[in-house]
Order: sequence, then structure tokens, then C-alpha cells
Amino acid sequence: MNCKQIPGLILMLTGLMLAQAAWAQESPMEEDFFKILRVRAPEGILLEVGGLAVMPNGNLGVATRRGEVYVVENPTGARPYFRKFASGLHEILGLVYKDGAFYCSQRGELTKLADRNQDGKADHYQTIYNWPVSGHYHEYSYGPVVDDEGNFYVSGNVAFGNEEWWRGESRVPFRGWIMKISPEGKMEPWATGMRSPAGLAHIDGKLFYTENQGDYMASGGIWHIQKGAFAGHPAGLRWTGMENSPLDLTTAAFDAVVDPRKVKNEQGRYIKPENIVDEDYLTLYQAKEKLPQITLPAVWFPYGIHGISTSEPIKIPDGHFGPFAGQLLVGDQGQSKIMRVMMEEVNGVLQGAAIDFRSNFRSGVLRMAWAQDGSLFVGETNRGWGSAGDANEGLERLVWNGEIPFEMRNVRAMPDGFEIEFTQPVDKQSAKDLASYKVQTFIYKYHPVYGSPPVANEMAAVTGVKVSDDLMRVRIKIDGLTQYHIHHIQLDGIREKDNFYSLVHPSAYYTLNEIPEGALLAGNEVSTFNSSDRSEPVSPSSVSPEAVSVSGKEEEVPQGSGDKIDEALVSALLSRHTCIACHNKDTKQVGPAYKDVARRNYTPEEIVSLIHTPKPENWPDYATPMPPMPHVPREDAMKIAQWINSLK
Repeated sequence: MNCKQIPGLILMLTGLMLAQAAWAQESPMEEDFFKILRVRAPEGILLEVGGLAVMPNGNLGVATRRGEVYVVENPTGARPYFRKFASGLHEILGLVYKDGAFYCSQRGELTKLADRNQDGKADHYQTIYNWPVSGHYHEYSYGPVVDDEGNFYVSGNVAFGNEEWWRGESRVPFRGWIMKISPEGKMEPWATGMRSPAGLAHIDGKLFYTENQGDYMASGGIWHIQKGAFAGHPAGLRWTGMENSPLDLTTAAFDAVVDPRKVKNEQGRYIKPENIVDEDYLTLYQAKEKLPQITLPAVWFPYGIHGISTSEPIKIPDGHFGPFAGQLLVGDQGQSKIMRVMMEEVNGVLQGAAIDFRSNFRSGVLRMAWAQDGSLFVGETNRGWGSAGDANEGLERLVWNGEIPFEMRNVRAMPDGFEIEFTQPVDKQSAKDLASYKVQTFIYKYHPVYGSPPVANEMAAVTGVKVSDDLMRVRIKIDGLTQYHIHHIQLDGIREKDNFYSLVHPSAYYTLNEIPEGALLAGNEVSTFNSSDRSEPVSPSSVSPEAVSVSGKEEEVPQGSGDKIDEALVSALLSRHTCIACHNKDTKQVGPAYKDVARRNYTPEEIVSLIHTPKPENWPDYATPMPPMPHVPREDAMKIAQWINSLK
């Protein structure tokens, strides 16, 4: 080697070592910015939280599923004081404080709770409005929320049972509906098509509700509900013929478009509908072409990724949680976590993206409320529903430490792709590299089956990227945008400018109900450099850390070899296919632990079959059935199965 080449070689190797050191340092995670603190209740109080409401003096009202209401004084302090305010109520699943009194929804009524003699306890229980109940266990009532004129909104869960135990039923008015109730107690049916409408919110003059996966509900989502809307579940259509109904869609008209699959076996018993692989399926947006009353979700929450039992949405006020003010947080009861939703209006239609925010709460997240110090109260429960975490109930606070995480702040639809805004400047080289981006599109079936696997899975090609001068935004050009489909946007290669950190959450799921009009990106505006194309020159600053080697050339990520079980590979597969949403290795979560599955002595082929077509009857002690996962490639499923059996 020529001696004159040595200084250049040293500089190159030094640069490579510095780049690898930057890649090697651990990027911060969600818990480094948002801390979960427990609000400790006195011994003997079970806080199966059904409702939260902050009072003007900063005290916290807590309603429980056991029918009690507590007022918590000093709720953000080290020693909160719990005072029982009311009791003897029936399954409270919502609470508001208005004009000096609490209002809550019981199973069959909207109730006002007032303390007239000012002794700290409710002495006046007033029925504002009551509605029928059949007595079925699942006839929960949620809310209320209050609009700008002081009207209340409550929602009713459907029942299940009889021979077709899997099919939601509206046995009495107005199950599967949202009702509007005036302060004087006048009820106005508002909308139907709900199955399990556990999360209501009135935000910026609009009424929203969240839904859980189930029959006719492919996955969770958040809907903007206007009067006369139909969200998709047919049970409530039974009452559209009533005089004050805001819509006239009938069950017969619905069934003519969406096959109810009421099929009997040779013994004359109804057969539970199951997912059919490779069928000609109907989607919700296709059904809307024939049933215009259908309201599409503003944002889908992919099942097992962004929750399995979606609960309350809440707006982040100005001055709270830094760069995310104005966006929504949405709780999930099953996965014991909170998602963040960024929403925009395109062509008069709401749509947007969902992204993970904070996980690992003690129990299922059902209700949230903002404390006066800017922290977030989180009320939790899991009885009868099942959730991740080590507790059956709880009350916690989510506290921001004031530091800005490196995140996607916002995602906006463009005529030819998406614009992504960040909370911190990005590293320009990683942001210009097409290899830093992946976009996958998919949609769901609309059928009476419990949930739907993702279908029409396609990779959309990222063909160009434009980085803003301030390094706070990128605009990606995509070949393969698909209206009404969910777009999974992955930014695994994007790095933060100063520390080369990865994004805390590199995946967002955008529901593209409308494609906006506007100017397209010109070819001379975008970078088309792609470090994964071996014909391109590769430099340490333009490749992702997963693809760098000591030589400075791109290498493939190890994929395991032979019969040896690669723990890292299996861990990646479990994450990629959302298995970790419901299962972990050692302990029961939403579903059984992998070690418990291993004890069943299934063959690997049987496990693969059960991944693709689960049999919930094999695990009757679990409240949430596993959905079919036919989209998991057989090769991946076999690796997972072999790893599970290695745990015996």
C-alpha cells in the first residue's frame, strides 16, 4: 500500500467507526419521555374505573363499574385523599362534571348526582332519562359526553346470546345506538350501527366514537358521527322504523347488500360464520356505494397493532405534551396502552393516521382526563374483558418530562404521496435515501365474521423524496396510493440530525378516505437515491444501521440458518405480525403465554394451522378470541411454531 493512502484510509475507518458508534447508541424510548405514576387508593377500594371527571378545583371524580363515585382530593400529590361521594349505582361507564353536579350513565339511565347540603356526599339522585334494558350482561351504556349547548350523548352496547351467540343483537331500543339527551331529559335518537361503542367524545364541535373489532367490525377505529349516520353494525337497524328515527335503512335492505350468512347445518342449527380465504369479499367502502348511509371510519386502528378494545378518545390541550397539542389520544383496554391520532379534513372528509404513544399500563385503559398540572389521569379495568398488565384495575397518571421525543409529529395526505412532519430535525442523508421508507397498503373485509384479516396487501413503491430546508419535513412520492385503504408508513431508516437516534415509533397507519388535489412533485425536486440498490455508491452516512458492516458495504440482515432457532429472528417475526400484542413468552396476557401453548404438545404444522385459523374453543378461559391470521406467511409461521415448541 502506498504510504500516501494511509491518512485517507485512517479517515475513512474513523468515519465508519464514528457512524457505527452513533448507530450503536441506544435510541430513547417512550418511557424516557412519558412516565407512568400510580395514584394509590386506600386499602379495600377496588378502582375498576368506568369514568373520570376533573372538577374546577382540581379534584378528581372517579366512577367505578361497581357503582360507586369517589372524589379524590390532591389527586396529583403524594397522598391523595379518597372520599366516597355516591354508591348503589349500576355499572357506571362514564362521568362528567357540569354545573356543580356529576352526571353518569348507568345500565339503563342518565343520572344526575348532586350534593345539595354541601356535606361532601351526593344526597340527590335524579333520573334525567332512562332507556330499556333486557337484562343481558353485555348491555353496557357508555357516556355521557356534553356538546357546546349542554346536551348529553350516551351510547348503548349490543347484547349477545340465543342460538347465534356470536351475533350482536339489539333486543330493546336503543341498543347499538347513540342517543342525544337534552338537559331537560328529552331524548333524540342520533345514529346507529354501533356494536361496542365504549369511547365517546365531543371535540371541536364534532361527535366521535370508537369501536372494537367484532361481527361486522373488521377492526377498531374512530368514527365522526353526524345525525342519521350508520357506522356498520346492523343490530340497531331493528328500530329505524320508529317515529323519531333519523334514518330509514332497514335490516332487509342491509342484508340484501351484506350477506348475513345465516346458514344451518344438517341438524338445523345455525353455523357460526368464519373467514373464508381467497373469497370474493365485500369491503365497507364498496357497501357504501349501495348504502350511502354508511359512515366510514376516519381512522382505522389495525387490530393487534393499535389496540384490540378501543376506548376513549381525548384531545391534547394547548400547552400539554409538547409538540402533540391539538391531536387525539385514544386508549385501548385490551392492550393496556394509548395511541396517538393525527387527523385532517380532505374534501370535506376526516381522515388521518394512528401511531403508538405509550404502553405498559397496569391494566386496561378505559378512561382518561387531564389534570390541572398537565398530566393525564388514566382509569383502568379488565374484569370480563381481559387486558395486558399485572392488575385487574387501577388509576394512574401519565407525566411528560418536558423533553421532545424524536417522533412523526404529523402525517398529511398529498396528491402523490404523504408529507411527514417531525418533532426534531432529521439527518439529511438518511432522509434522502429511499431505503429509509416503506409503504404497504391493505384493507378489511366487511362481513358478519368476528373481525377480518388484512386483505389486498400490496407494497407501494416510494419513488422519490423531498426534504425541507429546515429538515423538519419530508414529502414522499408513492406509486400505489389506494383510496379507502390503510397505508402502513414505515420509517425504519430515518435518523435524528444531532444524535442519529431512531424514531421512538417508526410506523404510522394512515386511512386514506380521500386523495387531495394539488401540485404533484416534479422529478427535479426529489431525491431518488436508494442505498439498497447495489448499483448506487454507498457511504456510511447514507445506509441504515441494519445494513452496515465493518467494510462499509451493505450486507443482508442475518436470517437464521439450518434448524437452529434464531431468537432474534423469531422476536422480529412476533413483532412484525403483531403476535406480541396479545401474547408473551412466560405469562398470560390477552392470550395464553407461549410456554402454555407449548405444553399442549401441538405439532409445528398444527400451530401453523391454528395461527391461520384459530380455534377459540381450545382456550375457553380467555375472553378475547384470536382473529384469523392467514396473512402470516407459512414460512414465518413455521419458524414461530418451532420456537414455541422449543419452550417445552
